Amino acid sequence: MKGWFRFLAALLVATVAPLSECFAYIGPGAGFAFLGSGAVFLLTIVLGVFTILLWPLQNLWLLLRGNGRPKNARAKRVVILGLDGLDPKLLESYMAEGRLPNFKQLKEQGAYARLGTTLPALSPVAWSTFQTGVNPGAHNIFDFLTRDKRFCLPELSAVKTETTTKEIKIGPFRIPRTRSQVRLMRRSQPFWKLLGARNIMANIIRVPISYPPEKFKGNILSAMCTPDLRGTQGTFTLFTTRDGVKGSAGGDSTGGEVRPIVRSGNVISGELDGPPHPDGKSGNLRVPFSLALGEQNRAKLQIQDETLELELNSFSRWVPVLFSAGRNKVQGIVRFCIRELGEHVTVYASPVNVDPAKPALPISYPLLFSSWLAKRQGRYGTLGLLEDTWGRNELALDDRRFLDQAWLSHEERKTMFFETLKRTREGVCICVFDASDRIQHMFWRYIDPKHPSPIENRAEFEHVIPEMYQRMDTLVGETLAALGPNDVLMVLSDHGFSSFRRCININTWLYENGYLALKTDSPQGRDYLQEVDWSKTKAFALGLSGIYTNKRGRERFGILSDEESESVKAEIISKLTGLKDPQDGAEAIKTVYDTRKAYRGLYTTEAPDLIVGYNPGYRVSWDSITGTVEPQLFSDNLKAWSGDHHIDPKEVPGIFFVNAPLKTDAPNIIDIAPTTLDLFGIKPPGYMEGRVVV
Repeated sequence: MKGWFRFLAALLVATVAPLSECFAYIGPGAGFAFLGSGAVFLLTIVLGVFTILLWPLQNLWLLLRGNGRPKNARAKRVVILGLDGLDPKLLESYMAEGRLPNFKQLKEQGAYARLGTTLPALSPVAWSTFQTGVNPGAHNIFDFLTRDKRFCLPELSAVKTETTTKEIKIGPFRIPRTRSQVRLMRRSQPFWKLLGARNIMANIIRVPISYPPEKFKGNILSAMCTPDLRGTQGTFTLFTTRDGVKGSAGGDSTGGEVRPIVRSGNVISGELDGPPHPDGKSGNLRVPFSLALGEQNRAKLQIQDETLELELNSFSRWVPVLFSAGRNKVQGIVRFCIRELGEHVTVYASPVNVDPAKPALPISYPLLFSSWLAKRQGRYGTLGLLEDTWGRNELALDDRRFLDQAWLSHEERKTMFFETLKRTREGVCICVFDASDRIQHMFWRYIDPKHPSPIENRAEFEHVIPEMYQRMDTLVGETLAALGPNDVLMVLSDHGFSSFRRCININTWLYENGYLALKTDSPQGRDYLQEVDWSKTKAFALGLSGIYTNKRGRERFGILSDEESESVKAEIISKLTGLKDPQDGAEAIKTVYDTRKAYRGLYTTEAPDLIVGYNPGYRVSWDSITGTVEPQLFSDNLKAWSGDHHIDPKEVPGIFFVNAPLKTDAPNIIDIAPTTLDLFGIKPPGYMEGRVVV
């Protein structure tokens, strides 16, 4: 996000400190917790001895404590497959055509229904409701982004870094100590924590909104919001010998950097950026690499002690890279892909992921879990959003390379899922697969003939989405084959999908209708609400679906009383609902929701005041998300990101399969948590709003 999540401090704690106190701070949104390098390597040595014993010890501990499964439990094991974004309209169509035999078998064994999603239909919101069984007003996640009320700037909604300073007194000396702690902002409790309290084992693989990982009696590998080693949500690098290469918008690449490399004969030299230097002044730590050009579109990469052969347009394996500053050492992993070989050379480097074998921050609980998985299957990606959608949007990757990357990540996920499932003899095993969501985001234009985004080769890619559904069907079939007689399988998606053809800049609409004021006579295109005149502004938009009133006593520069705020909300709902696209007169906005009426719970006051429910084909514009006012209200979406689900939730339900009878034909994602507890004979707590549906 244009360099805004940055690492501001370095390693803070000696290895004698408890792991729970080893934190460092890298920015106002991403959240990062470096473990002291000595602790990392000590743990790595210990892992070599004990990782093989990890699972038997857990089973022995549960045996000694007694089987926690209540006597009235109706399932020995519950397996939940999350297939992010799988759309019921497409799935039902492909199933009717006979392309999805395993989904059909699962439906015949039990039941299938469309699954109601959350308001808004966004992954962090929906998966938080999945975990907790409560609505957003009770779990506090309303979007990917929220606003920092102190600075009127956007920040990640799911994690926050809090910094405290205190002095340690030793005689006449006073030593300042700064501690920065990353906090998960999702409230309420995930249902697997309640299971753990009853000694029911749960293994949770990559469920969104689980970073930093919470303690519970089970294992969890974090997902969405897990940063890269630089502390960002994913910064790719495009190395090139070409001059003046920039992003697709003509400026710096969003989500990545373009860096020069030097050619001397057949040898290319460059430097890979890692985390910021611990002194806070010397920029990023860097590691040099070289590329020796060979024949037949091949080259040899040398980086530290690693040497590997690369082929044009093929991804390398994960390469470990050690960044050092004195005695501080932090290891990450990166993939390379040569994009151009010839007169000019261009090399893509993925974001530098945290190495799961030697984690520099707690990406799992217990800490050993990520390393255990790496011992079983080799290194794997750990970034919250592994598939580099921005790399594709900014043309660092083409469609084929993006697809290759997505399926590499998918296969890693399959391996860890089945390895974990095999060792979950009782309890819960959950794994969320992301390729379904990312592929639909980037390839929807190939199944929508009306989409304005440029098409590279329709014949080559028009089958990508149908084939993705078939690969998910294969995954379901393999899971069915691994089930025992008393196992319950649930397969679900958090929302559906639709086309994203046209952009709407909500801040522009607010400006044109007198709710948002500017410091200048016309929009200048400045990001992060920098050109807003707060003394005259009544409302502003931020994130993918939210509108906030500029309320006095709540916003830093608020001007509206409670009564005025309610009046402004009513006006905006009346005027914005049914907004027409001047291009063809189509209705772009279906509904505008008042969150005080839509939500319930302690955190409703933290939500946007209004949430926009778009009609299919429309979504908030890219620049409006981070607070830019554009000259045009409507514009074509010309990016590769051509499909989306940030529309009215009634238009994008998810899917739900279970190998048992359903008690309703209208399940909702809020029902999964209480249903899972009930399957183990545990009465859902009173705060859970969902129903038992199986």
